[in-house]
Amino acid sequence: MPAQQKKMIFCTAGVLSFACALGTAAAVGTQLWVKGTILCKTGALLVNATGQELEKFIGEIQYGLFYGERVRQCGLGGRPFQFSFFPDLLKVIPASVHVSVILFCTVLVVFALVGAGFFMFNAFGSPYETLHGPVGLYLWSFIACCCGCLIMILFSSEVKIHHLSEKIANFKEGSFTFKTHSEQFANSFWIILVCSLVQFLNALLIRFAGFEFPFSKSKDSGTTTAAVDLMY
Repeated sequence: MPAQQKKMIFCTAGVLSFACALGTAAAVGTQLWVKGTILCKTGALLVNATGQELEKFIGEIQYGLFYGERVRQCGLGGRPFQFSFFPDLLKVIPASVHVSVILFCTVLVVFALVGAGFFMFNAFGSPYETLHGPVGLYLWSFIACCCGCLIMILFSSEVKIHHLSEKIANFKEGSFTFKTHSEQFANSFWIILVCSLVQFLNALLIRFAGFEFPFSKSKDSGTTTAAVDLMY
C-alpha cells in the first residue's frame, strides 16, 4: 500500500482512538448510565392501587458511576433525592465490582490516548521495530477493546445481578420498600460500547494498512531461516 494511504489510515485510527478516550472520560463523569422507574411497593399495597392509580407510586431514578438522583413517589407527589456512591453507598452496593468498573474506565482512557499517540507517530514519524510498530498498535487497541468489554460486563452484572437500582432506591428508607419497575442503560453505557467497537475497528485498519498480525510468521521467512541454517 502507498505510504500516503497508510498515513491517512493511521491518522483516521488516531483520531478515532482520541475521540474514544474523550468520550469515555466524559461518560465517566455523568449520571447517564442507567435510567429507570421505581415503584413504591409499600404505598401501593396500603391503598391497593391498580391501573392508573399506580402512576402516583412510580418514581424515577438515574445514576452513573459516582452520583445520581431519584424521585420518590409514594402518593404525595415527587420528592427528589440526590446521592453519591462515595462514601454514602459503599456499604450497600458491591463496592469491589463498582471500583473495578471505574478502574477499567481509567485504563481504557489511558490506553486509548496511548494508542492515539502511537497511531500519529506511525503516520508522521519513523516507527521503531517493537512497541512503536505494528505490534504496539495491535497491543494498545486490544487492551482498550478488552477494557471496554469488561466495563460493560461488570456494570451489567452490577445492575442486573446485584439489583443495584433497588439497593439505591431503598437506601435510607425505613418503612417503605421500593421495587424496580423498569430500567434501561442510558447514553454513557452505550458510549463505552461504541468505544470498544472503535478499538476493534482500529485493529482492522492496521491490518488493512498491510501489517500482518504481529505474532504470525510467514512461510517464506521460515524457509529462508532454514536455508541459512543449512549453509552453516
